[in-house]
Amino acid sequence: MGKVIVLLSGGLDSTTCLALAKRAGHDVYALSFDYGQRHMAELKAASRIAKAMGASAHQIIKISISDFGGSALTDMSIGVPDYAGNKKIPVTYVPARNTIFLSMALAWAEVLDAEAIYIGVNTVDYSGYPDCRPEYLRAFQTMANLATKRGVEGSHISIRAPLLDLGKAQTIQLGVASGVDYSLTVSCYQATDDGLACGRCDSCYLRKKGFSEAGIADPTLYQ
Repeated sequence: MGKVIVLLSGGLDSTTCLALAKRAGHDVYALSFDYGQRHMAELKAASRIAKAMGASAHQIIKISISDFGGSALTDMSIGVPDYAGNKKIPVTYVPARNTIFLSMALAWAEVLDAEAIYIGVNTVDYSGYPDCRPEYLRAFQTMANLATKRGVEGSHISIRAPLLDLGKAQTIQLGVASGVDYSLTVSCYQATDDGLACGRCDSCYLRKKGFSEAGIADPTLYQ
């Protein structure tokens, strides 16, 4: 199988995507971003995961999205809220984040002549972010085919979201079956430098709920 890019945050979903890409026989290149996020422990986790799971290369790109602020993840004056379960887009949404990340991945994919980009978004157990929806991914796929040399010449770079329709429990079960060690991952929006999770934010709530529903022991270290 050919080369693929995996957007690797260091969290549960992106790590599962990396495992699925490896299981499919792809030559995997992991891409992470230091974008000024408050939970920097996830980048340490991404490095551990890329090494442990045999990525051919792992790039950490620095992009200062925090210069714009506007999100609890990039603006230290905005607190990370506890899980509330409401339908509003929460303040942890980072404006245009997936568009920026996918665009950077698209550039690297062209250089590597990679056939696909894996992204760990889903629309079942998630925080309601607009750039995690299937219609967004379809639109980006159309743009990618129009905007790249590879796409214009008829060899498209596909945007793959294998977890799109899965809940966290299904994702965890799939990951465990694919050999993922979730103790390496960090999902918390405000984890300590040592990777200890708060246990209260949206991400922690969904992660704990997923392990519980999957019937699998949660290896997360909580504060």
